[in-house]
Parts: sequence; structure tokens; C-alpha cells
Amino acid sequence: MKYNHNTNISVLIITLNEENQMKALLADLDFADEIIVVDSFSTDNTEVICKSFENVKFIQNRFENYSSQRNFAVSHAKNDWILFLDADERLTPELKNEILITVKSNETYAAFLFRRTFMFENKVLRFSGNQNDKIFRLFHKKLAEYTSDRLIHEKLKVDGKIGILKNKLIHYSYTNYESYKSKIIRYGKLKAQEKYIKKQKPYYLLHLFHPAYNYLYNYFVRFGFLDGKKGVIICYLNAYCIHIRYQELEQLWNKK
Repeated sequence: MKYNHNTNISVLIITLNEENQMKALLADLDFADEIIVVDSFSTDNTEVICKSFENVKFIQNRFENYSSQRNFAVSHAKNDWILFLDADERLTPELKNEILITVKSNETYAAFLFRRTFMFENKVLRFSGNQNDKIFRLFHKKLAEYTSDRLIHEKLKVDGKIGILKNKLIHYSYTNYESYKSKIIRYGKLKAQEKYIKKQKPYYLLHLFHPAYNYLYNYFVRFGFLDGKKGVIICYLNAYCIHIRYQELEQLWNKK
């Protein structure tokens, strides 16, 4: 089956208070036939910045979870091929060119994984568990959808073959300590809600040992120590996210 009968690309972005990211991101998407921003009612200048770009369609939708928000965005796309980007992700010229060539020539794959380069402030984080990071970012909307069983770290269900692009996506995830900590606290709480829905309980020993295991595994086994101080910070915050998950899950069960 040929998947490329419509080779125009719809770029989709979901946002919440991303005024520091949107101008640089949107200015670099001149290759896209359609750009849609689905915003969760930002209280900063995200809306103003997005609407300053004539080629951007800005939609506001109440946030429930990442999977539903992404599927909502896909439902508004007019093209078959979807390129999903987060506000803190950037395309290199090489990756942009590879995306265009791939969509026009592809007759085999339904979706593509992207490798990512994790940026710690303005420097590359080479280890600490991020060296093998891959994520779905390009797919045919008739052959893929985000499953509803995850509230965070959403899973794309693909009906067809999966490819991997060669060039990496730049991920400016860590700009400063407080913003990254806020992000992983939000992630931890959503993961707790996901586990609560699945009737999973916050066992004491897991709460005690899982965060410690995560830190030690990423710092030693996945060479976080080679990232120096940056590795210590990232490994700690990622382990702290797991601690928040169990703490929140315990609170959810106690309320019940």
C-alpha cells in the first residue's frame, strides 16, 4: 500500500504558557503546508505570538491529558502526514530536508521515529539515560493514533511499518532548574493518576527503592557521571519525578 498520496505536511504543536519558545519554533516552519497550535488556555503571550504568524491556526482546548490533546490536534489537520513537535523542539536543516524527502518518496512506512539530542541549557547532555531517546514525530494520520490508556508519555499505535530518520531532533528540555522541576512534578502527578485509574497501589517498598534505583541506574549504568554536574542534576530530577508519582498515588488512594 502506498502511503504518500498526499505529501503535504501538517505541523501540530500543543502548548501551555510557551511564550519563550514559540517565536523561534514557528519562524522555522516555512516548509509546512499547515501549522496548528492547540493551546490549553495559556495565561502568558503564547496566543499573541502564535496569532502574529499568518500561517498559524490557533485553537484553544481544555487539557485533559496528553493523548487526548494530541488526538484532538490530529482531528483538525487537513493533510495525511502529521509532524508533531513540542514547543521546546527544533529541526535542524538536515532533518527538515530529510522529512520532506521522506514524505515525498515513502511508499512503505506508516510512521517514523526521531532520535533526539537532549540540551541542558545550551550544552548537549550526552548520557544520563537520554542517549537512546527515540520518539514518534512523523506519521500518516489514517494509520496511527494515540492510545487512551496513557495520560502522559503517550503511546502512538501504528498500523504499518515503522522507520527511523537519520538526523536528530534538538530537544531544549532543560532551560533552568525550576522550570524542569515543575515539568517533572507535573509529569509525576499525571503518571500517578494513570496508575490510579489502572487500580495500581503505592507499595511502600516501591516508593522507597524505585527512585533510588532509577537514579543509580541512570548515573552509573547509563553513564550519567560522564555528564558531570549536569548528570547529577538530571538523574536526581528524573528520580524525583518517580518519588512524586508514588507520593501522589498514595494521596489519591487515601482520598478514596
